[in-house]
Amino acid sequence: MLKRVVLVLGFLSIFSVSNAQHEAAASAEAQHSTEATNPLSEKEKSLEEVNEFKQHHILDSHSFNIMVEKKADGTEHHIGFPLPVIFYDKANGLHTAMSSVFDHDQVFASKGGYYKLFHEKILKTDAAGNITMDEHHHATNEKVLDLSITKSALMIILTALLMIWIFGSMARNYKKSLVPTGIGKLMEPMVLFVRDEIAKPNIGHNYKKYMSYLLTVFFFILFLNIFGLMPFGINVTGNIAITLALALITFVITQVTANKNYWQHIFWMPGVPVPMKLVMLPIEVLGLFIKPFSLLIRLFANMSAGHLIIMSLIGLIYVFKNVIAGVAFPFLTFVLYLLEVLVAFLQAYIFTMLSAVYFGMANEEHGHEGEEGEIAH
Repeated sequence: MLKRVVLVLGFLSIFSVSNAQHEAAASAEAQHSTEATNPLSEKEKSLEEVNEFKQHHILDSHSFNIMVEKKADGTEHHIGFPLPVIFYDKANGLHTAMSSVFDHDQVFASKGGYYKLFHEKILKTDAAGNITMDEHHHATNEKVLDLSITKSALMIILTALLMIWIFGSMARNYKKSLVPTGIGKLMEPMVLFVRDEIAKPNIGHNYKKYMSYLLTVFFFILFLNIFGLMPFGINVTGNIAITLALALITFVITQVTANKNYWQHIFWMPGVPVPMKLVMLPIEVLGLFIKPFSLLIRLFANMSAGHLIIMSLIGLIYVFKNVIAGVAFPFLTFVLYLLEVLVAFLQAYIFTMLSAVYFGMANEEHGHEGEEGEIAH
């Protein structure tokens, strides 16, 4: 049962990426509209470019851009490769293509419909590709059900394949010998760390049935965090849809595997006077949802903040354009980058640790036979 829940929700987490759209891009459109009436200074233009650079780095994308070359005439040349675009339109059914069909603001014509990629959202348009905006500069065109393999979804798939290859090879080696070889020498200490320092102390004797999930989520977050340190705009764990899916998996496993004592402590706290039970009931029920919420926000906020700070420091080099900025900001960026390496491991540890704590709370055995007597006494 546990494995089925993890498998189903894992697939949901992949496809949830494509539906995590970027509302921050709408404000950028409003800023562009004001530039025509209020010309910006050179420093203000540099700050505007830095802000756009940061937004594009932390947000998801329908294509995998490794780098962008800005030419003297102001045009941009994107170096990368397209990704599969899959979306469903009620009127015209399922559509498949490569993201290159949307390059250079092109209109994609398919099955009698016209579609355009606007701030990483696929919108239904007319043949000319017109986008209508409301007073808040939000597009009002009809949206489609986007199931595309975006950059984040691609990294999730590649990370899953990498983990299958690593741990599959370790399993094959252990069948021959209990002495780890190759990459197993690096991975075995971390596996033992998760078991001995996270699972056993927090869950207790029932830890084995949770080990597969704890190991999976630890290395999944760790690998994605490390990939996020590469200069390719990979920010999967800084996508709130991904952290939400991971938190939901922890939440569902906790509730599905909980024993009766867990539910008793939530809905009718033993050893407590009845009036206090009525007071504690809504607090405990609220706590059920606060725990996964804190999980998703903690991982999302920490990883996004690190990326934004590093991108801001790099961007300030091009804003100030002097020797001091050229020396100070790269040094600060290097220091923070080293700190981000620590944060990558730390956030994987914290998420796994808190998941184990919640599992332990759901399986904790309580002896309350004497509690009510002690309180009455």
